[in-house]
Amino acid sequence: GIRRMIKRRGGKTMSGCVRSSLIVHDRLATRTVRLAAAREAHHGLQVMSFEQAAVRLAGGFTQAIDTETLRALIQSALPTLDMGELERIKVLPGMVTAAAESLQKVWHAGIDLASHAPQHPRLQAMARLEAAVLEQLPRAMRRPADIVATATTRLRHAPSVLGAVEISGLTELEPCWRPLLKSLAAVVPVQWTAGPRAVPDWLEGSAVTISTSAAESPAVSVVSAATAYHEAIEALRWARALLASGTPASDIAIASATTAEYDDHFLALRADANLDLHFVHGLRTISTRAGQAAAALADIVVRGLSRARLRRLVVLCGAASPFKALPEGWLRVLPADAPLSDLTAWKRLIAKLKPEDWPDGADHSDILRTAVHLLAGGTAATAELGEAFLEGRARAIWRKALLAGPAAAIDATLASLKQDDGTEACVSVAWMPASALAASPRPFVRLIGLNSSRWPRGIAEDRLIPDHIIPTRDIDPLPVNLADRRDFGTILATTAREVVLSRARHDSEGRLLGRSPLLAGYGQEAYLPRHAAPEHAFSETDRLMAHPAEFALEPQAVSAARCWHDWHRPEITAHDGLVRADHPLLLEVLKHRHSASSLRVLLRNPLGFVWKYVFHWKTPQAGSETLTLEPPAFGDLIHRTLDLALQALERSGGLSSADAVAIKSAVQDGAERVAARWENETAIPPRIIWDKTVDEVRDNSVRALLFRNTALPGARAYSEVPFGGIEPKSTAAVPWDINQPVIIPGTDLHVSGYIDRLDVAADGSRALVIDYKTGRAPDKPIRLNGGSELQRCLYAFAVQALLGTHVEIRASLLYPHEELELPLDDPAAAMTEIARYLQVARTSFEAGAAIPGPDTAGAYDDLTFALPANASATYWTRKHPAILERLADLAPLWETE
Repeated sequence: GIRRMIKRRGGKTMSGCVRSSLIVHDRLATRTVRLAAAREAHHGLQVMSFEQAAVRLAGGFTQAIDTETLRALIQSALPTLDMGELERIKVLPGMVTAAAESLQKVWHAGIDLASHAPQHPRLQAMARLEAAVLEQLPRAMRRPADIVATATTRLRHAPSVLGAVEISGLTELEPCWRPLLKSLAAVVPVQWTAGPRAVPDWLEGSAVTISTSAAESPAVSVVSAATAYHEAIEALRWARALLASGTPASDIAIASATTAEYDDHFLALRADANLDLHFVHGLRTISTRAGQAAAALADIVVRGLSRARLRRLVVLCGAASPFKALPEGWLRVLPADAPLSDLTAWKRLIAKLKPEDWPDGADHSDILRTAVHLLAGGTAATAELGEAFLEGRARAIWRKALLAGPAAAIDATLASLKQDDGTEACVSVAWMPASALAASPRPFVRLIGLNSSRWPRGIAEDRLIPDHIIPTRDIDPLPVNLADRRDFGTILATTAREVVLSRARHDSEGRLLGRSPLLAGYGQEAYLPRHAAPEHAFSETDRLMAHPAEFALEPQAVSAARCWHDWHRPEITAHDGLVRADHPLLLEVLKHRHSASSLRVLLRNPLGFVWKYVFHWKTPQAGSETLTLEPPAFGDLIHRTLDLALQALERSGGLSSADAVAIKSAVQDGAERVAARWENETAIPPRIIWDKTVDEVRDNSVRALLFRNTALPGARAYSEVPFGGIEPKSTAAVPWDINQPVIIPGTDLHVSGYIDRLDVAADGSRALVIDYKTGRAPDKPIRLNGGSELQRCLYAFAVQALLGTHVEIRASLLYPHEELELPLDDPAAAMTEIARYLQVARTSFEAGAAIPGPDTAGAYDDLTFALPANASATYWTRKHPAILERLADLAPLWETE
């Protein structure tokens, strides 16, 4: 139709061009017509919307009020303006957008707010807002009614400015422009090219020439997909099939009444399909890198500064912010587990940074301090933050968001902004709203989302001027439900070749969805199974998934299938951790220093030992705020408190001579210091829960020190005592050379660690080894507990090895909360037994049996994600007999008390 229109006007040379104007619906239609005109070498044709034509006829520097300017003026006017009924909501997020939409509706409907104001207090408020906006408007900007009034006085210039006017692709025109169109038809030829579309009633009796044509007769089919996501997949398969058959991309369109539900699906599938799919309505800005940079800054503005949010900001826009002056890799100065969720925590961190903490050895604390203080400004410094931390497109997005809504809701505003997707509409498959397709028809069309209540949509009143104040039919002459029906009929009448009508059977949560009433009369729908092989795949991934036999030959599929089958076999395989004997990585890790924890893993979970100590796998620490402390963190908190308290008591006369008052005072001071340090380094619960946790730590620490403080009169007490070459945690005195190796007899395994507490008698003849436990005490006495309890025995052995065989050793587990002590009977015999089992474990490990053990997939196994689902009930049960056979010499340990 566009080419016929251009040929009818006649191609002229530039020197002999005849000026004419073509009025179209939107930007897509404008781009399409301009391309067609360029291909036909037609000169003198102006393609524009009717608003642009009216502005041009009004002459001078006249401009229409654009949305961004309107939002900016509303935002500046609202704080000081008395809004009457709307006073309580004028500062809420969304008020600026709602007010801008209402004013635009009123203006385009041709309603004079000032004359309607006395009818209702709401209209008085809107009239005051309109007056405030008009007062601030640039002199050249005018409302539609004012533009029409000026253009009407300049109709004599219409032959020169506009020439012959043709309106193509429109089914309706806003009431504000109708008087100008009728007046214009008396001066220049005006043709309303409706094609098969319905002609508006208000054109009757005017001088406008109406041109109609017969409706097209496309092939129509109806299909149903499983979900909206499946609809998007089937739409791209359909488009790819058309492209493969030779259909130009510019002839293919996919549309829906509302696009929001499908945008994310098409964005992800477009990348997989490597297909130029043009989003006519634009992409969400936060789907781009620049939008994500702005969103990262908005996250800090709205929710506050934290380590995780700062890292995200630095990654996305560090080169364009004050952080660009910091050396590469500077983020390592931030503690991995500390949330740093308030300015006080940041100040403490920055204050203790030294030059050697930075990658280049220079002190950059001032730069970091300045940036952090700026980011901590919150919503009061929103504009300043955008200018300081963003640049280019990200800064433009930030400024636009500030115009569209309040600073306090800038994250929500950013999520609603859109931008051009960067592809050319005229040479691409197009994804668009139905209204755009109705104005710019294409030969091959697929309409999706034809479900009840979704197409057509329900009537929605204006948010600020509801129906009981001004009837919806007046403020919105073409309501959304009628517009959806009109667009559906227009698309079917203007599509030349094929229309596919698609709906989803279920929503994203599995609920059944009904058919749109628009599908009535189009026959039985074809049922599209979700996992059926497509006739034409939209991407390489889609093709492989549709051909299991071919996919099974891919190396990745072969490996995955073999692993899955091996997991379900009863025997031990390579996918269960079986490796060749004397593997160099296994031999090398056994030469390292080991702790009681690592040896426990070796005895009870050899596979986990490989993952943790050979591959160095570990679960990520989010560093986010928690509701309660995890048990290991609570235990660490108590151990730190006891360490500081015991050091303080030893400096002031010793634990053995301290009374309850001195112990409580030392614990109080230690708990405060540890809590302050913990808040800087680790995530903490809400303040009221955190304070209760610290109180509990204090109470347990007092019980622990009072329980055994007189066990050895005159003894010297040590805490967190290092041995085996490990670095000490403090400068406190230790009773031996910490670099002296400690080797378990018969195993050649070096052991190291920290003894929670060691009391040595004044004459050096006796020593008490205490291992604090903050969990629940066992119901019965334990010795090795299946290999889980090694610390008492290993620590007693280390003390004996370092202090001498003449020292009498007593090793105990102490549960402060229950004031319960569990001593180890005959530590030497227990150590002999542990050494024997460790030698067995080492031998089997060197032989390649890095296989699961009883702790594999247990409640405290952080690496269960690398095993099949529900591994403790299925995988372990299936492999257990073979494991017992392979580790027959080690298995008896797992049954010990």
